[in-house]
Amino acid sequence: MDTMKRNAWGTAVAALLAATAAGPSLDRDALRRSTAGLPDAGVTGALVRVAGSAGHWWGVSGVADTDTGAPVRSDSSFRIGGITRLFTHVVLLQLTGEQRADLDAPVVHRLPGLLSEPHQHVTVGQLLDGTSGLPALPSPTYGDGSNEWFTEHRFDSWSPERLVREALKEQREFTPGGTEPHNGIEAILAGLVIEEITGRPFAREVRERITRPLGLRGTYVPDADDVTLPEPYSCTYVATAGRLSDVTARSPHTWAAGGMVSTAADLDRFLVALLDGRLLPPAQQELLRTHGGLIRTVLPDGRELVGATGSGPGFACGVLATPDVSRRVAYSLSCIRAQGSGESPCVQRIVDAAFRTG
Repeated sequence: MDTMKRNAWGTAVAALLAATAAGPSLDRDALRRSTAGLPDAGVTGALVRVAGSAGHWWGVSGVADTDTGAPVRSDSSFRIGGITRLFTHVVLLQLTGEQRADLDAPVVHRLPGLLSEPHQHVTVGQLLDGTSGLPALPSPTYGDGSNEWFTEHRFDSWSPERLVREALKEQREFTPGGTEPHNGIEAILAGLVIEEITGRPFAREVRERITRPLGLRGTYVPDADDVTLPEPYSCTYVATAGRLSDVTARSPHTWAAGGMVSTAADLDRFLVALLDGRLLPPAQQELLRTHGGLIRTVLPDGRELVGATGSGPGFACGVLATPDVSRRVAYSLSCIRAQGSGESPCVQRIVDAAFRTG
């Protein structure tokens, strides 16, 4: 990996962006309206960071704690859920660029004895592009799917290997090679492959390869028994039996699939570095579209956005950008009802406002 060349490329891109005209201005009124009126029936608090060639905007709304009424802080830490997969994919693609990982090799070559017979031909690349056909995260991690079950079991923890074995008790979702949304077990296996190749913990690889070089001081993979968030943070809640239950503290057992913690500023810096080519060699940069874990969406005006989203009981978050990184948004919501990042109307308002021109 030629770090000096990628750093030089990143510096050149940054200089080019700085040299260009600011372009369409931010619609700050729309941004303020996007999170107005919080807390409401669905969201207790919101944090939004918009950045790019037109300038920066920070917005907070609602409360960080429903008991004390403490305000949301712009430097809050939060769980990033499925955005973790993007970090996992980047590390594995880096190993591919170093000729230490082969996307065409069966996973069983790296993890013998873990995958059962129907999954012997699943390749490392299929873990990244969502075509493995492997079952999703197993029922022990979500029980009956109710808020009551999660509240009672939120400190339960399972090792990555146990998660895989429990998942493989279920029938595979489709024949390997087909296309379906990414599931957590694929990312869990990718994390285990990373550890087998490097002989080092997944958390250390993320730290040494991504967070430390980029100066992401608020981003990390928690230890298996660390149920806390570093202050400041906004509490997350779920509705149970007619009241709100605080579920901020919880097990990070989803690990390489969804266990990481970050901040809005860190996520913005990470996405810019990734899209600028500072984290991957050119060949692996090309694989971002198919194997990188990036989501892509198109705005009503035809502009494309790339990035990642995450969610879990009580929260939704995301980081999105135009491909040239001239406009970006990172957000975190404490949600009472929404379990998916696309289910909250507040998320749609934030994204619409962030990429609207004033």
